[in-house]
Amino acid sequence: MAYHTLGYLIIFLPVTACIYQLARRGQRRYVLLIAGYYLFWTFSKMLLLFLIGTSLFTHYICLWMTRIREQKLYFAMGKGEKLHRKTGNNKEEKKILIFGILVLLGVLGYLKYHNFFVSNWNILADRIGFISPLQEKELLIPIGISFYTLQAIGYMTDVYWNKTEVYPHPGKTALFLGFFPQIMEGPISSYAQTADQLWKGEPIRLENLCTGSVRILWGLFKKLIIADRLYVLVGTIYDKPEDYKGAAIAVAAVAYTIQLYMEFSGCMDIVVGSGRVFGIQLPENFRQPFFAESASDFWRRWHMTLGVWFRTYVFYPVSVSRIMKKWTKFARHRFGKNIARMGTMAMSLFPVWLCNGLWHGPKWNYIFYGMYYFAILSLEAAIEPVRDLFLNKCMIRKEAKWYRAVRIAKTWIIVFTGELFFRAESLGSGIKMFRSMFSGFSIRQLNREFLLGLGLDKADYIAIMAGCAIVLAVDIINEKKLLGESGIKKLCLPVRWGLYYSLLFSVILFGAYGIGYNTVDLIYAGF
Repeated sequence: MAYHTLGYLIIFLPVTACIYQLARRGQRRYVLLIAGYYLFWTFSKMLLLFLIGTSLFTHYICLWMTRIREQKLYFAMGKGEKLHRKTGNNKEEKKILIFGILVLLGVLGYLKYHNFFVSNWNILADRIGFISPLQEKELLIPIGISFYTLQAIGYMTDVYWNKTEVYPHPGKTALFLGFFPQIMEGPISSYAQTADQLWKGEPIRLENLCTGSVRILWGLFKKLIIADRLYVLVGTIYDKPEDYKGAAIAVAAVAYTIQLYMEFSGCMDIVVGSGRVFGIQLPENFRQPFFAESASDFWRRWHMTLGVWFRTYVFYPVSVSRIMKKWTKFARHRFGKNIARMGTMAMSLFPVWLCNGLWHGPKWNYIFYGMYYFAILSLEAAIEPVRDLFLNKCMIRKEAKWYRAVRIAKTWIIVFTGELFFRAESLGSGIKMFRSMFSGFSIRQLNREFLLGLGLDKADYIAIMAGCAIVLAVDIINEKKLLGESGIKKLCLPVRWGLYYSLLFSVILFGAYGIGYNTVDLIYAGF
C-alpha cells in the first residue's frame, strides 16, 4: 500500500480522513497514530515493534535528561544559587544522550550494515588467509528505519540542547516518529516542526483538503507519467551496462537523474499533500534543484531535510568541537587564515558526506557517492576566492545570464556524473560505465532504432517530454515567483479549476499503469 497505489489513495487515506474528522478532538491524535502503525504493519508486519521500541526508548531517554536537568535546577535553587546552563555543559545529560544515540545507531547499523561488513571481512579473509571468515545473517529491516532513526536522534539532541521540551505522554513522541505519510520516505522533520501540529487534532478544513488533494495529484503526475516510464529505459541500460557505451551511458545517467527527481519529489508531493489534508505542514524536501549554480547550491535544494539534519547534528557539532578549535588555532598560527578555514571546513564536511553515503545503504558506490560530493564541495570552497578574483579582473558580473547558464550547466554535469555511480549495481560497474561513456561517443548513436530498443515506444517518449516540459514550466514559475507567494491560487477560478481537471485527467489517461506496465516501487523507501 505505497503512497502512489489505489489502496492508499482510494481507501486508506479517505477512510483515515473520515474517521479522523468524526473522532473527538482529543482522540484524533490516536487515529493518526493507529493509521501510521497499520500502514507500517502492511509493509513490515512484526517489525513494527522496532518503531514502537524506538519511540518509547527515545521518549524515556529525553525524559531522563529532563529529570536530571530539573534536579540540578531544584538543588541549585535550594542553595540560593543561579543555574546558568550553557548548551551541552552537563556531563550526566551528555552521557545519557550518547548512550541513546549509540543504541539507536547500533540497531540501525546491525540491521542495515551487518552483512555488508561481513561480506567485506570475508573478502579480506579470503585474500589474507589467516583471518577467520564470518557468517552472514538473514536480517529483516523495518521500512523507513533510516528516516525515523534520524528523527529520533534529532529529537534527543534538541532536548539535550534545551531547544525543545519533553511532553510527558509517550504518545506524542510515538506520533511524531510514526506519522503515516512520513514513514517510508520522510521528509525528516524536527520535533518542533510537526509534533505540536500532530498532537492538536485540528479538524479537516475544506481549503486544506483541496490544497492537499491537488498536491497529491501533482506528485502522481511526476511519478506515473514521467518517472515510471523512465524506469523502463534506465533499467534496460543499467541491467546490462556491458552492452552499451558512449552516448548511451550518458543517456542512462541523465535519464536516471530525471527519474529519481520525478520519483522522489513526486512522492514528497504526495506526502506533503497527505499531511496538508489533516492541516499538518510538513517541511519541503525540494526547491527547484536543477536551477542550482553549484554543487553546494544543489544540495541546499535537493533532499533538503536530510541536508539540514546533517548540517545541524553532524557538521555543526564537529565544527565547534574542542579538537576543531585547537586545529583552527594551530593552523592560523602556522599556515594563515585561509588554510585554517579550508582545513576546518574539510574536516567538518568529511563525516557529513561519509555518513550521507552510508545512510543511503550498504554499498561501496554509495560511499563513493558521498566522497565524490565531499571532494567537489571542498574544491568549490577552495577555488571560490580565486574565482572571485578572476571575475573581478575580467569585469564579469556573477548575475550575467550567460555566466549563470554556464554555472548551471557545470552543475548538471556534476550531478549526472554522481547519479551514474549512485545507480550502478556496484562501484566497479559504475567505474566501467563511466569509462565506457568516453568510448566512441557520438550523438548519432541516439537514433530511432536505439531509442525504441530501450523498452519504450514513441507515445512513451512523447509523454515523458511533455511531462518534463510541464514540470519545467512549473519550476520556472516557482523559481522566479511569477505568481507570487499565493501561487496558483492567484489565478481566476475558471483557469484554476481548468488546470486542476487537466492534471486529474492527465494522470488518469497518461499514467504508466495497466496492461504492459509493472508497478514501480518507491526508490527511497529502500533507504
